[in-house]
Amino acid sequence: MSHNRREFIKAGIMGGAATAVGIPQAAEAGSNEFKPLNILVLGGTGFLGPHMVREALRRGHTVTLFNRARSNTSLFPDLETIKGDRDNGLDGLKGRSWDAVLDNSGYVPRHVQDSARLLAGHTDRYVFTSTVSVYADFNIHNVESSPLAKIADETVEEVTGETYGALKALCEKRVASEIAADKLAIIRPTYVCGPGDHTDRFSYWPIRTRRGGEMIWPGKPGDVIQIIDVNDLANFTIDCVDHEISGIFNAVNPAGKFTMGDLLEDSQAVTGTSVDPLWVSEEFLYDFDLAGSRSIPIWSPTGGENGGSGTFSGEAARAAGLHNRPERETARNLLTWWDTLSEERRGNMKAGLALDREAELIAAWKARA
Repeated sequence: MSHNRREFIKAGIMGGAATAVGIPQAAEAGSNEFKPLNILVLGGTGFLGPHMVREALRRGHTVTLFNRARSNTSLFPDLETIKGDRDNGLDGLKGRSWDAVLDNSGYVPRHVQDSARLLAGHTDRYVFTSTVSVYADFNIHNVESSPLAKIADETVEEVTGETYGALKALCEKRVASEIAADKLAIIRPTYVCGPGDHTDRFSYWPIRTRRGGEMIWPGKPGDVIQIIDVNDLANFTIDCVDHEISGIFNAVNPAGKFTMGDLLEDSQAVTGTSVDPLWVSEEFLYDFDLAGSRSIPIWSPTGGENGGSGTFSGEAARAAGLHNRPERETARNLLTWWDTLSEERRGNMKAGLALDREAELIAAWKARA
């Protein structure tokens, strides 16, 4: 089966290694060391945005939202929301200035360039949320200066599993053409996990573990994976504003340090439940058209075109102040949030194996063994 290498992260062109400019020690939580700023968030009500907004507010900043006001409109009723559309609907931003702009909703290069061009002379800091899916080769240890994916037709605007990474790479190029390098930070996260995640990719593992019993786990316990906690991503994003950090950064946990075996151990620990893990081979998953699909989220086959997907370098971001909390804390916080959701939502997982399908696969694996 041909694995769609863009879909595995779908939830970031400036050459050279990432550099950080003027990075002081991060202020402690609750301190008054942050200068109050006016921050514009393009979006702000999806998955990433609310965490960034809350962190900015916690530090004493003023936040303005720009979005279509179609979803989660009750999240921040006390904040100014400018209603508009990134597709030729930016008039509400004209004539306004902000100390910083956070763009975490840019997927179409034209939209990103339009907003960056309009705001370039009206902000001192611009942070664009990209993705590690921008890289051209997923079978190597990617650093910020690694080659990026390209799209043959730059007029394409349909975001699919195949175009996602290349379009985000083009978004990076377009925003960098409008915003001066010393004012721009581009952050490339891997799988973003934690409270609010609507994809359920990381969530599947602790939630399924809590049911107990026999459970399919892919590959081998030592297979490496990478994630980024949504709150760690939010903290680093606001740090880029507060400390005037510029450059390109992979937002990931340390390469090669977190494995599927660790995820199993963490999932059992935070749920207080033991499962009987069945570690099925990559060949078995390919035979059932599962390897690399949403049925087996987070994990990727160790060979082939995604062999390096758990080895992205995050050293530049950590040197600039990114803090990665223990992955077990991410799983614990995720479950706490998950238990607050409606029964209907909790019964509609977006990723992972349905129980009846898992039972079929367990029987097939045992028969083959």
